[in-house]
Amino acid sequence: MVLDNNTTQKPQIKYPTRWGFKIIGKDKDKIKECIGEILKDKEHLCSVGNASKNGKFHSYNASCVVENQEERDEIFKCFQDHHDVKMVI
Repeated sequence: MVLDNNTTQKPQIKYPTRWGFKIIGKDKDKIKECIGEILKDKEHLCSVGNASKNGKFHSYNASCVVENQEERDEIFKCFQDHHDVKMVI
């Protein structure tokens, strides 16, 4: 399927699928702890991302298998609402 800039159709995602989250915050250790708190016993991958030019912000890349969009959205919201997270993509 080819999409152009005028298409409003969402891409079809087949679940279960591995989904990645980029978590950004000020304290890289607290971000890593946050990932463990939210994903708990769920098997996941986690790697250090980038730091901002002045070192004020850090990111981690986390991914796990999600069973459906509801689970994916729930995990995203948990990251988004965590007090140590400034942004999640």
